[in-house]
Amino acid sequence: MSIAPAVNEWFVANQRDLPWRRAGFSAWGTLVSEIMLQQTPVVRVIPRLEEWLRRWPDPASLSAVPSGEAVRAWNRLGYPRRALYLHAAAVAITERHGGIVPRDVSELLALPGIGDYTARAVAVFAFGDRHPVVDTNVRRVIARAIDGNADAGPPSTKRDLAAMEALLPADDEGARTFNAGAMELGAIVCTARAPRCDECPLAAVCAWRAAGYPDYEGPRKQVQKKFEGSDRQVRGLILAELRASDVPVRATEIDTVWADDAQRSRALAGLLADGLVVGSPAHGYELPQ
Repeated sequence: MSIAPAVNEWFVANQRDLPWRRAGFSAWGTLVSEIMLQQTPVVRVIPRLEEWLRRWPDPASLSAVPSGEAVRAWNRLGYPRRALYLHAAAVAITERHGGIVPRDVSELLALPGIGDYTARAVAVFAFGDRHPVVDTNVRRVIARAIDGNADAGPPSTKRDLAAMEALLPADDEGARTFNAGAMELGAIVCTARAPRCDECPLAAVCAWRAAGYPDYEGPRKQVQKKFEGSDRQVRGLILAELRASDVPVRATEIDTVWADDAQRSRALAGLLADGLVVGSPAHGYELPQ
C-alpha cells in the first residue's frame, strides 16, 4: 500500500509555516535547526534559532568563537551538549569543507555529534536528495497506518529506515515532500496521546483504525526520568549561574544553587566531564574558552 500520495497532498495544503521550510533557508540553518529540534518543541526552537543565525550565519562565524559562547547562547534549550556538538561540527565544516555544509550523507555523518537522523535530514531538506528520514513522529505514523500498532516500540535504525524506504516515492521531490509530510502528520494529527483521526488523510486506509484501535502490547522504549529534582535540573541551574557571569564563578556561589551537596557535586562533575564547564574549586568555574 502506498500512503505517500495522500500524505503529500495533505502536507502541501496543511503544512505549518516554519523558518526551515521557507525558500532560501541555508543548509547551515537546516543543520542548526535539526540539532535544536532534538527533544525540544518547535515553539521554543524558533526564537533561539533566529537569534543564533543572526549571530552566526555560517559555520565559519561560529567556529571563530570559543565553544563556551555556543553554550551561553544555547540558554535554556536543554541538553546543552548539543551546543558543543554544533560548535565542533562548525569547526569541522570550516576546516574540512571550506565552510560549506557537505551534501553527502557519509560526510555529514563524519561530523562531530551528527547521527543518522540529522545527516539524512540535512541531505534531504537542505539539498533535496532522496533518503528516508525517520523521527519519532514518522515511526508512529508507519506503526499505525501500515502495521496496525498503536505505538512503534523501541527504535531500530536499520528496521525503521527500511520501513520508510519502502514507502518513499521514487522521485526526489516526492520523497522530500513525503519525508516532511509524514513528520508533520505525526506531529499535529497522528499524535501520541490524542490522535485526530477524523482529520487524518490516512483514515480510510489506516490499519490501526481498521482494527478498532487495539492497545499496544509490544516492547516499549525507556521512559525518561522526571525533570524536577533530577540531575538534569541541577546541571541546568549550574550552567545558568555560569552563563550569567563574565568571570569564573566561585565554588561557594555554586553551592547556593542546590541544597543537596551530593547531587550538586555529581551534577558539577558531570558537566566537567562533558566539557561544558571548566575550572576548579581554587580558581572557580566557567564556560569553556
